[in-house]
Amino acid sequence: MIGLPPLRPIDEADATLSRERFELRKAAEGFEAIMVRRMLENARAASFAEKTPLTGGGLRQFEQMRDEHIAEIAAQTGSFGFARSIEEQLAQYVDAKEGG
Repeated sequence: MIGLPPLRPIDEADATLSRERFELRKAAEGFEAIMVRRMLENARAASFAEKTPLTGGGLRQFEQMRDEHIAEIAAQTGSFGFARSIEEQLAQYVDAKEGG
């Protein structure tokens, strides 16, 4: 992961990517988002905070929404590099299929 630049944001009109490569990148970003959400969830589970009236369902729902948003941003910007690494590993199969 060292030395790989982050993925640049893409949209459906990105002419530099084939359809298969576009789908691969979106899947890799989705997988990175899942991994980041799980890391945040596990970090929160290790909390030693006391249960109070203010730590009920509303707070948990807010924390889940915040974690999902952070995970999506991290995946789209390549902050952790998981998506880039996954895409680079799997792109060889897409590129080989397109070339041959």
